[in-house]
Amino acid sequence: MKKTLIALAAVAATGAAFAQSSVTLYGTADIVLHKDKNAPTELTSGGSPRKNIPNSHWGIKGEEDLGGGLKAGFLYEQNINLDNGTGGPGFNRQTYLSLSGGFGEIKLGKIWTAYDDIGVATEAAFNDYLLSPVALIFQSQYKYTANPNNGFYYASPSFGGFSGAFSTNLREGVAGSRVSAFHVKYKGGPLFVALGYQDDEPKNEKYTRIGASYDLGVAKLLGTYGRAKNADVNEWSVGADVPVASNLVVSVGYARSKQDGMKAEQGWSLAAAYALSKRTTAYAGYFDANAAAVTGRAGAPDSRFGVGLKHTF
Repeated sequence: MKKTLIALAAVAATGAAFAQSSVTLYGTADIVLHKDKNAPTELTSGGSPRKNIPNSHWGIKGEEDLGGGLKAGFLYEQNINLDNGTGGPGFNRQTYLSLSGGFGEIKLGKIWTAYDDIGVATEAAFNDYLLSPVALIFQSQYKYTANPNNGFYYASPSFGGFSGAFSTNLREGVAGSRVSAFHVKYKGGPLFVALGYQDDEPKNEKYTRIGASYDLGVAKLLGTYGRAKNADVNEWSVGADVPVASNLVVSVGYARSKQDGMKAEQGWSLAAAYALSKRTTAYAGYFDANAAAVTGRAGAPDSRFGVGLKHTF
């Protein structure tokens, strides 16, 4: 009897360990006041999003320890527009189930592509959609399909700083809807280097991007090269993030995009971010573009000044 009780207690303890799980509510509230030349002042939700999906969002994520190093997880994430109170539609950013372990991580659902993962890693002006020269000038960076439906995603574990990921999706009877991508990257010490590629049927385009950064301590140097093959567009950018105080960073950057046979579109930015706390940041910036970018494919503003506030939870 005593042995039976001990055995049952051991099984119960093991089951409790396997069933350990957590659910987290998280998100970002980000809003920016900006003024373009010869245009009304605007209040926009999310100054630093992926692609053109505003960064203000909320989500729920959870994870369960299945034992043996295996974990199951889920995530629901929805866009929120702080300027007008609307959201979605639905959980329009990401929704997926995942399984992770020593082999890496597998996700199934609506997921950012492997190309998108590295898309904003080496931009100046803090990857800010409203102020970044890359966001406002590059075509290969901000025209791709970022989070297709019916997706499959695999990310490898890190091997000495090297890692990679692959993503694709099912067409499910919809012709021209497949988006397949991969990236490989290295992060070690002050150096970060990444290569990404995406075959984007909805956009009828093949995108390539190479990004790198190097942290000198007194400044982090940033560089990016991008290409849209079918449109014959080549793009590059350079920049630097300079910490001038423990809670203040100044960022400067320049971007150029050139389609074969067309005039070069270019622009530059100067921005600053001030950390009010670990979770709240005030930021401001100025962007200026040449005439070709204003009237060309980029459709960038002639000039823009913006101030914003971002809080994460």
